[in-house]
Amino acid sequence: MTNKYSSISFLSDYGTRDEFVGVVKSVIYEIAPHCRVIDLTHEIEPFDVRAGSLSLARAVSYVASGVVLAVVDPGVGSARRAVAVEVADGKGVFVGPDNGLLAMAIALAGGAGRAVCLTNTDYHLDAPGETFAGRDIFGPVAAHLCNGVDLSELGEMIDPALLLPGVVPLPREEKGALHGEVTWVDRFGNCQLNIGPDEVADFGDVVRVEIGSLMSGASATREPIVRALKIVRSYDQIGSGIGLVIDSYGMLSLCVDRGSAATELQIGQGDLVVLSRSSDSAAQTNVSVTTAVKISPTR
Repeated sequence: MTNKYSSISFLSDYGTRDEFVGVVKSVIYEIAPHCRVIDLTHEIEPFDVRAGSLSLARAVSYVASGVVLAVVDPGVGSARRAVAVEVADGKGVFVGPDNGLLAMAIALAGGAGRAVCLTNTDYHLDAPGETFAGRDIFGPVAAHLCNGVDLSELGEMIDPALLLPGVVPLPREEKGALHGEVTWVDRFGNCQLNIGPDEVADFGDVVRVEIGSLMSGASATREPIVRALKIVRSYDQIGSGIGLVIDSYGMLSLCVDRGSAATELQIGQGDLVVLSRSSDSAAQTNVSVTTAVKISPTR
């Protein structure tokens, strides 16, 4: 049997405080010592399948050919399926839970080819419990794939069309405005939207941005923040205040030059952002205008 893949790109919500990531990587090394494990991130919020799916989708175009191991698995040990899915005529394989986590990245990688439910325990570790599938199922399977084990040996072949789809937050048009949301806040406080520059091209270089909240509860009750912002291509073009930047993934992001838009606007993932044509003449010189801000106290 020849080595088929030489890399495993690993994403999870395990964090790095506990030993989970190190244990999975050690299991992989024991089975496939030639294989390099690349850490994409392990800081997905616990149980947040959608955030993991979006992170994987953002990264997949730049991920090395080989195995992608993704584990954000709140249903671990339940009836949810563990799967491996081939893409790009076998140039890569995605391994993880069938809970929507893999769907967007697989689509961006060209779509699913062969798919298998990981039912062959010959390629698993003996487990004292059923709550650590990354160690006992997904990691070992990824390593065996790198050793040249064919997908068909890993379990029951399944119809890839029946894999669970991802939940893709799409913007919607309403009365001439585009309703989107913050899909990601990076460590710098930049707030990526699910809206690209082509979708607002008809609005001109200056866009009216209204920020509200999709979340419920007392902490989310507030009047909308409204600003008129010029679309720019770098942080230093923002000047003072908030800017609407075309980010490194080609999406629009609310940003502050050397500061945090998330902190300044008090917004986060899931918050509603409405873009429309601006009628504010002051905006033509990139002056931000706030019409109302009212934040209820949190408890």
